[in-house]
Amino acid sequence: MTETLTAGTLHGAHHATKSLKRSFLTMTMEQDRWSRVKGRLRSSVGEDVYTSWFARMDLEGVQDESVRLSVPTRFLKSWIQAHYAERVLSCWQAEMPEVHRIDLTVRSAVRPVAQPKEAPVPVETRRMPTPELRSTATAPVSANHDALGGSPLDPRLTFASFVVGRSNTLAHAAARQVAEGRRGDPVMFNPLYIHAGVGLGKTHLLQAVTWAGNSGNERKVLYLTAEKFMYGFVAALKTQTALAFKEALRGIDVLVIDDLQFLQGKSTQAEFCHTLNALIDAGRQVVIAADRPPSDLESLDDRVRSRLAGGLVVEMGSLGEELRHGILKSRVAAARAHHATFEVPEEVLHYLARTITHNGRDLEGAINRLLAHSKLNNRPVTLEMAEHEVRDLVRPQEPKRIKIEDIQRVVARQYNVSRSDLLSSRRTANVVRPRQVAMYLAKTLTLRSLPEIGRRFGGRDHTTVLHAVRKIEALVSKDNALSEEVESLKRQLQE
Repeated sequence: MTETLTAGTLHGAHHATKSLKRSFLTMTMEQDRWSRVKGRLRSSVGEDVYTSWFARMDLEGVQDESVRLSVPTRFLKSWIQAHYAERVLSCWQAEMPEVHRIDLTVRSAVRPVAQPKEAPVPVETRRMPTPELRSTATAPVSANHDALGGSPLDPRLTFASFVVGRSNTLAHAAARQVAEGRRGDPVMFNPLYIHAGVGLGKTHLLQAVTWAGNSGNERKVLYLTAEKFMYGFVAALKTQTALAFKEALRGIDVLVIDDLQFLQGKSTQAEFCHTLNALIDAGRQVVIAADRPPSDLESLDDRVRSRLAGGLVVEMGSLGEELRHGILKSRVAAARAHHATFEVPEEVLHYLARTITHNGRDLEGAINRLLAHSKLNNRPVTLEMAEHEVRDLVRPQEPKRIKIEDIQRVVARQYNVSRSDLLSSRRTANVVRPRQVAMYLAKTLTLRSLPEIGRRFGGRDHTTVLHAVRKIEALVSKDNALSEEVESLKRQLQE
């Protein structure tokens, strides 16, 4: 009896082992196919689209003529079904012609999030002071993050590679403070608004905040360009998933928005304003970058501008020669990590720092050119080579960007009136002429429109500004004293 039982047990175990082996082989084959399908999908839609919409899609199983896939949020499911269902099916059919149906489910409704690092935050640990945010409490943080996908990040743009100088010290310190914050800490600067011209390091700082914040795995930091925010919101409206979009966005711990000057559309701006208010009121951090201060963003609603100006507004100035030299040395060191023999003599670095003054991207481009020329021609870098290779990057010094506030301040000082006099409704001669001169300078020295200039001069109509501009133009042509005054004011503003 004992022998029979033992034999039967061994026989059953043998069958169980064979069954497990078959199951394992089937799973392995399915995963291999899935890897190939993902490769096809990546090639078909491109890296950015794949990362945004398909990176978190998992294979649940293959049965007969259908494939079961899952995603972590309803928003992703709706978007993929509306825009990429046929593309996904065709990629599967290239591997398995017998497949005729794709079943897409929301993973979080069936099982917990797969990766431990994306685990949901317990409801009781999240702060939800406003009713508007309470609906996000049951959604995992990972779902919030995946619903939008985020804009692509450059792994090189970290705090470690950011070169600090006099023009960016405050912006760097504020960004680090934000990045090092922990969930539950009081928010010191909200929103943190950084503005600067092209190539001065805004995007570098914002992406550094994102990398540092997410590496701590405590807070979820989402980096979006204004264009991506608009794209996501419009797409959510079209697919009737706007509520999921809003819930996902407002569940982020730190929202980082780049290039805000490109935010367009009344409904999109309204949604951005609601999101901004909801996040700030809930004690969550918002970091924003643009190419001008909030007051100069003419296309934005007054409420948005007011909320942005209520945080910490920091300008990153132009790169001084010392900072440019530091950036060049940093880029050479980064290049040497992959090309150990690459060397740039100090005299060449000094030449580049002295002559390439436009922005940091030109400096990086100069180093890339020297590296390519040196490696491809097998020649050392010399001053003569550098002068030849970067000659088109040596541009005239960019004129100083003049602000309307600067014009008002300088004109008020010149004519011994106050700035509030220029903005007031007073019509006395000692105020009217300076006001007209200031409006004329605002039109000739800035890119601001007539309505915007009128708004910045006490809410005047654009026709008033046009009258002032024409008046001063006519007087300057025949009044030498006034012409000299105006030229003097221009020199003061451009120094």
